[in-house]
Amino acid sequence: MFTSFSTALSALSAHSTGIDVVGNNLANLNTPGFKASVVSFYDLVTQSLGAGLGETQVGFGVARPNTIRQFSQGAIKSSSGDLDVAIQGDGFLVAKEKSGGIVYTRGGNLQVDSQGNLLTSTGQRVQGWTALDGAPSTNAPPADIVIPVGSIKPPVATSRFSADLNLNAAGATAPTPDAFSTSIEVFDSLGKSHIVTVAFTKAAANSWNYSLSFPDSDVTTPVAPVTGTIGFNSLGQMVDPPAAGPFPSIAVAGLTSGAADMNIEWNLYSGATPRLTQFAQPSAVSANQQNGSAAAQLVRVGIGNGGVVLAQFSNGVQTTVGQLAMASIRNPESLLAVGNNSYALSARSALPAIGTSGTGGRGVIAGGAVENSTVDIAREFTNLIVLQRGYQANAKVITTVDELSQETINLKR
Repeated sequence: MFTSFSTALSALSAHSTGIDVVGNNLANLNTPGFKASVVSFYDLVTQSLGAGLGETQVGFGVARPNTIRQFSQGAIKSSSGDLDVAIQGDGFLVAKEKSGGIVYTRGGNLQVDSQGNLLTSTGQRVQGWTALDGAPSTNAPPADIVIPVGSIKPPVATSRFSADLNLNAAGATAPTPDAFSTSIEVFDSLGKSHIVTVAFTKAAANSWNYSLSFPDSDVTTPVAPVTGTIGFNSLGQMVDPPAAGPFPSIAVAGLTSGAADMNIEWNLYSGATPRLTQFAQPSAVSANQQNGSAAAQLVRVGIGNGGVVLAQFSNGVQTTVGQLAMASIRNPESLLAVGNNSYALSARSALPAIGTSGTGGRGVIAGGAVENSTVDIAREFTNLIVLQRGYQANAKVITTVDELSQETINLKR
């Protein structure tokens, strides 16, 4: 009978732990990326009464319960934050504490500090790969992601331009030849813009003369126009110059801006496909492009799908400046919660595999979204009621055993 005291006390302790877990789950009902825990109860070894053959077995109560964090998928909701991300599937973002320790998180509310470091909402440095221009190399070990806050993107001098256009096959050649012209903005090494004009004059059936010219006011010595002929076949396809080249180019020297000399090539093909056609339709430009750009201020940074960090500049150019790293851990339930919505490896944890979104069994990073907590308020309230009833029942056992003890003591009086 007196064993019932310790048995009931173990149950009070176990149910109290269960209530603590439920309370923690409910407290984090709105914590992004939070994973709810469940309580696992198990009994203690039993004692055999009588002959010891197991006919009468009485347990010693319940052990301290295990808490198991369930890494199920939380609901993904859209967010207005440019730096918000959510993970769809397995995996964690990798972050570094101020102490230098590595932690793992599913909390996707990211931010940037005054030095350009990409941080979690609690100040840990997000790990990944940084690149100022072009795709970052993900073969190197991940490091702090640094965004060029307040920087100026240097200008890029134009070395090539193209124009997709049609020249009217029905145009006259005499007495007044059909003519058409278009212009494109190019940039020198200092980022100053200039206008290159391309003029066409119909010379004969399936043949057009062209002239590339540069403004005289932009150079100390006028640049002579570059002229030539473009030929088409009976299907309206350009055949001269051929796809193998060479292509026309205009050399510009003595710019009044003080920029370096330029040599701008006119790219007439997209692969093996001509950019110019001659059909019986009005002469018109459908697209043009050039590979230069002016100097520009960084105006916005965001994270897109796949964890790509994108920087948008004032000239409209969008550049990849970073890539978030993701960690895949085979047994995430073994991780230790260390606060700040983060987890650390325990002695039972498998080594994390670091890579990019959507590779090696890792989930996919969604930009402009946040993962909700996995806490189910209805289930937690149900668990709370069950645990409360269990606590009350075992408390009743203690009071009952106490009354029986008093009756036993009173027998000798």
